[in-house]
Amino acid sequence: QSSGSSGINAEYGAAGTLRGLREWWDALVNIGPGYGYFPRPDKSVLIVKPQHLEEAKSMFSDTAVIIKSDGHRYLGAPIGSTDYQRDYVSNSIEDWIKDVHAISKIANTEPQAAYSAFCMGLSKRWLFLMRTTPNISELFAPLEQAITDSFLPAILNNHFTSDHRERFSLPCRNGGLGIDKPCVSADLEHQRSLVATAPLSQIIIEQNTTIDDERAVSVAKSLKEAKAKVAHSKAMQSKNHLSSVAEKLTPDELRLHEELCKRGSSTWLTSLPLQEHGFNLNKAEFWDALALRYDLSLREFPNHCACGKVNSIEHCLSCPRGGFVNLRHNQIRDLTANLLTEAGCKDIVVEPHLIPLTGETLRYDTAIKTDDARLDISARGVWSPLSKLFLDVRIFNSRAPTNKALAVDKALKKHEDEKKRAYGERILQVEKSSFTPLVFSTSGIVGDEADKFYKQVATLLAVKSRQSYPDCIRYIRQRLSFCLLKTLIVSLRGHRGTSPKRLTDRNDFNILYLIKNNESN
Repeated sequence: QSSGSSGINAEYGAAGTLRGLREWWDALVNIGPGYGYFPRPDKSVLIVKPQHLEEAKSMFSDTAVIIKSDGHRYLGAPIGSTDYQRDYVSNSIEDWIKDVHAISKIANTEPQAAYSAFCMGLSKRWLFLMRTTPNISELFAPLEQAITDSFLPAILNNHFTSDHRERFSLPCRNGGLGIDKPCVSADLEHQRSLVATAPLSQIIIEQNTTIDDERAVSVAKSLKEAKAKVAHSKAMQSKNHLSSVAEKLTPDELRLHEELCKRGSSTWLTSLPLQEHGFNLNKAEFWDALALRYDLSLREFPNHCACGKVNSIEHCLSCPRGGFVNLRHNQIRDLTANLLTEAGCKDIVVEPHLIPLTGETLRYDTAIKTDDARLDISARGVWSPLSKLFLDVRIFNSRAPTNKALAVDKALKKHEDEKKRAYGERILQVEKSSFTPLVFSTSGIVGDEADKFYKQVATLLAVKSRQSYPDCIRYIRQRLSFCLLKTLIVSLRGHRGTSPKRLTDRNDFNILYLIKNNESN
């Protein structure tokens, strides 16, 4: 094996000439099958300079090796002359433009599915080409035009303007849609790729037949450093991009954008639309969700609420008419109880009553002291097998004037402290249990106390289901995100008018009696 391998490698070292390359090929054909490698000349391509084309064809005339002087596609990227590379990229972009138009038509009826397909599928096609081919940024201008003119208006129900493009090109975690501008990112991606692969490229250039342990450790360290350098470059570029976008926003837009940069506000947007888990939205829901996210105008939105007040997104999220504020609270409460059940907790009770006070003194005036006091959930086995935990849910409207004046982190802390002052001391002294306030903002951000609680539930769920912790916490955050989002959309579009008349009159019951009799006959 060593003699055969060294023979091939030696000939490969002489491959600077066509004769040496032919000798290397003959050795590979003879020795390769002994090691399970069977060269396919009809699938092998030799790229030479134009002045050597005829000589190469003569040298390999008795083989089926393909001889080219311009270039060839390899692993989805072009290898060869600059003209060939640019022609290949231009042809690929023409195909991708057709795909963008096709997916834009789908977005008219299924915008969520089209958005997911674009971000998680279609856009990855040109990402590899960007990383492997230099100096092609300007070639992506037609593709950027197709995205701007066709795709973005389709997923936004024609709410898109050119002023939105920079903002939407930000990653979702920075308040954008993650729809990058290919004509800007192409050269950046190639430069980062060169940095990330430099240690491996150097080994290939050196053509060492063996790598000792010391060199292997050195290469691994270099790769780690290169990866960190690329990550730092991306972070700085993203930070600068975010700053440039923020400078153009109004104070209200900036306040909302800061919320969108918090963890939890974009979970629904980066999730696959899986119907099995309730992660799918119809087109009206998806458009309304984006309108909520970016404070866009809502189509066919009444000027006045059923309560008589001027209608707005902020009013809809707070208006008690229709019971949608309670619905929002109850859905998060019930989902949390179900998650505790899935995680294997015991003694789970929804709306448990607290033990009445019998002379205990509570420090805070705002503490709940009534005998009929109750919280949202109680459960055992969250922090330890028999310890009891009480939970109480609060979802506050981050757009309301009382909350808008505060930074979202301070608003979350404020509501957590209010819940603790109301119930914390009583539960510690009387119930001899622990208490966790589950505080959410309407933008999907979770308070610190709730975040720690759901991480613990994810840990328990991972043990019980034998799944990884990252998968479990992602699953929990996605379910919470979609549950909250759908209740917000109901608050915008739900019926707040007069409820149907209840059957309380005696004649009404007689009508029901006759109907049932007729059905039985």
